[in-house]
Amino acid sequence: MNPTAAVAETATGTATTNTDLKVEALVIPVADVDRSKNFYQDLGWRLDADFRFDNGFRVVQLTPPGSPASVQFGTKITSQRPGTAEGIYLVVTDIAAARRRLAALGADVSDVFHPKVAGGQFGRIADGRADGPAGDRASYGSFATFRDPDGNSFLIQEVTSRIRGRVDPGATEFASHSDLVGALERAAVAHGEHEARNGGEHDQNWPEWYAAYMVAEQHGDDLPQ
Repeated sequence: MNPTAAVAETATGTATTNTDLKVEALVIPVADVDRSKNFYQDLGWRLDADFRFDNGFRVVQLTPPGSPASVQFGTKITSQRPGTAEGIYLVVTDIAAARRRLAALGADVSDVFHPKVAGGQFGRIADGRADGPAGDRASYGSFATFRDPDGNSFLIQEVTSRIRGRVDPGATEFASHSDLVGALERAAVAHGEHEARNGGEHDQNWPEWYAAYMVAEQHGDDLPQ
């Protein structure tokens, strides 16, 4: 028996499986709480909490736009040295637009880059970066980076379609208005190509085709033609 299920059965008398374990918050170490709070709020991140206690403990939580997970920092919240958090992924559907937006809000964002790859898109990643987005804007392939005032680093990654199996097959969700707009725009381009392949006639069933395309793209399934 699975150990987790065994523990649940012992505690309740009934075996349970597939308990949701949702990543809700990541703790990042900072030196100046108010400076960090202002920095992230200036980037448009939602302030969820700022709790102070008599023993000196303080926790601040902010959430990036459209994100299901948040970041936390404060005093007496971690023993990590300020600035040592690395490689926190921020996933976007348009890397160029995200970079422009963050730069306009005051973040020192790198230029867009993609890894040097040997042997094709999913081949061995060689050392170094190549300028600009990945060829054909391949999903998972384009990046930019920025750091907060302490040096904690964030990696922005463009993901427009998921590898099959990485999304809950029972749910299709768009985290923000811009994500939904991007999905609709890609579906519109693909649908135009679909109509062209079929003699250029208007497709009366376009809402169903759009929906099928957007669901398949997000889940990593075969796209309708």
